[in-house]
Amino acid sequence: MKTKFLIFLLVFCTGVISAQIKLADKFFSNYGYIKAADLYEKAYESGEINEHILLRLGDCYYNNSNSKKAVFWYGKAVDKYNIDTEHLFKYIQSLKSIGNFAEADIWTKKFIESQNKDGQIKDYKTNNLLIYNELNTINKDLSITVKSLPFNSKYSDFGSFIYKNELFFASARGLNETKKYGWNKEPFLDLYQVSVKEIDKKLEFNQPDLIKASKINSDYHEATIAITNDGKTIYFTRDNVTRKNKLDYDKKGTTHLKIYKASLIGDSWENIKELPINDEKYSTGHPALSPDNKKLYFVSDREGGFGNTDIYVVDILEKNKFSKPKNLGPKINTIGREMFPFVSKDSLFYFSSDGHINMGLLDIFKSNILKDTISEPQNLGAPYNSGYDDFAYFVDPSNENQRSYLSSNRPGGKGNDDIYTIYSKECAQTIKGIIRDKKNNENISNASVKLIDETGKIINETTSDINGAYQIALECDKQYTVVATTKAFSDDRKTFKTDDKNGNVIEHDFFLQSLIQGNQIVIKPIFFDFGKWNIRLDAQYELENIVDVLNLHPNMVIKIEAHTDSRGRDKFNLRLSDKRAKATRDHLISRGIAPHRIESAIGYGESQLLNQCSNDVKCTEAEHQLNRRSYFYIVKK
Repeated sequence: MKTKFLIFLLVFCTGVISAQIKLADKFFSNYGYIKAADLYEKAYESGEINEHILLRLGDCYYNNSNSKKAVFWYGKAVDKYNIDTEHLFKYIQSLKSIGNFAEADIWTKKFIESQNKDGQIKDYKTNNLLIYNELNTINKDLSITVKSLPFNSKYSDFGSFIYKNELFFASARGLNETKKYGWNKEPFLDLYQVSVKEIDKKLEFNQPDLIKASKINSDYHEATIAITNDGKTIYFTRDNVTRKNKLDYDKKGTTHLKIYKASLIGDSWENIKELPINDEKYSTGHPALSPDNKKLYFVSDREGGFGNTDIYVVDILEKNKFSKPKNLGPKINTIGREMFPFVSKDSLFYFSSDGHINMGLLDIFKSNILKDTISEPQNLGAPYNSGYDDFAYFVDPSNENQRSYLSSNRPGGKGNDDIYTIYSKECAQTIKGIIRDKKNNENISNASVKLIDETGKIINETTSDINGAYQIALECDKQYTVVATTKAFSDDRKTFKTDDKNGNVIEHDFFLQSLIQGNQIVIKPIFFDFGKWNIRLDAQYELENIVDVLNLHPNMVIKIEAHTDSRGRDKFNLRLSDKRAKATRDHLISRGIAPHRIESAIGYGESQLLNQCSNDVKCTEAEHQLNRRSYFYIVKK
């Protein structure tokens, strides 16, 4: 008998804890992170220790920006379980937030090791998280416009460089479309240029043409250029071509890339020379110059690197001489592909990589490594990057609006790769209004108003002023949920998406329903399954409002009444309602309410109907529902 009792007690306790976790999950899904954390912690204290609870506790505090507690619970999870990359990333971010960079670095390395495969990160849950939690914080108060350029063709177009209002780029739109490159079945790349003007932030282009009067373009690939500040020297990438204008192959049948330079004579690029930094066994390409033109950065797959392709630098000396190539090191280079370097006039170093934590395939990164050797690269985030190849970033140094360009094969373009222009325009919006009492329309001061992003993270919070007014700044083109709450009131919320109109003001009043109405605590109806009295999850969720009011008023005493409709036998309904009232009382006690604060819990069956729907009277379901109710009367305030 004792053994049976212990088994029963164990099963009962397990059921209570399970119900508590389900209730916590419901609060979590409705952004009730504080209440959810309280319920999860109670389950944890009861001995229910599992990955779900530990990660949800971490999420509750992460979403509320309580990094210290987030680290505590995520730490317990990573010590015990092999957690998913989404939560591992949150743990790393929380560690950084509290200044524990050493531990964050350890877990970052583990994160990269677990995700890297052939230099590419494949975990798209992680990618989404990166977009919303870190990458999308770039230009926080700006709306970034990304626009495809009108001269893009159905073939590959990429690699922008602007000099004196001329935009240079590579394109496979060759006149001889019968001669195609075997790898992608497109014509070979040539260098083109197009005049560009900006009027009121709008670009105007003429018709692109082959790079003017030069011998740079051959029958094979030319791409990615850099021009010196004086405009007299151009560096460009070309296939390894013999003097007989034939492709030169190595022993494995591979044609490598080389960097060449040419001098401007009149209107033509002449005196084409191969750079001595090239190698017959490995490719060398993608030239980029430092702002003072004293250094040349390039990409190569030569021996001694960290991965597939690395970025190197050389000093430019006199008489076509260069220093020994130097690898930029592990802060820039990875086991993957690092390509398309570019240095802005303020010496920020930009490059593309699929080896650093990214949003998929090649992403564009920036680094302050030229001024700080231990600087970590930063992913530019969306919309600069997508889930596709994003590369060849260039900032026009002469443009006062800091207009930049990139190349990408993201959906929506005209061809394989397309060139896009990117510029920032100030775009901020506001939501404002009044927090009101739903019953009497009076203003509610000191109400909490939370701004929640589409990942569920609380990103801003304010309180209503003495007049009930609130105001929160928004970004353009974002999905938000705003939740208004105050003690002893039910909450109100609004989910919406902002547009791209700068200065737009969204006016919205929130109406909160007081839970204390006269001598009652009024909540939404709590429902029971037919013929049963167990407290369902939806009922538990509503009963938390009773718990909150009683906790807010520690001397308050209530009594519970439960009523049924007339269907069924009178005595059965009387017993059923009484069991439901007492089950409701027991649930409140299980949530920490002292038993003496519930004076009574009585069921009245169908003895106190609110309408004509007595026995044998035909009524609608809605009319019967009106009689199925519970009351929470306040007997002592």
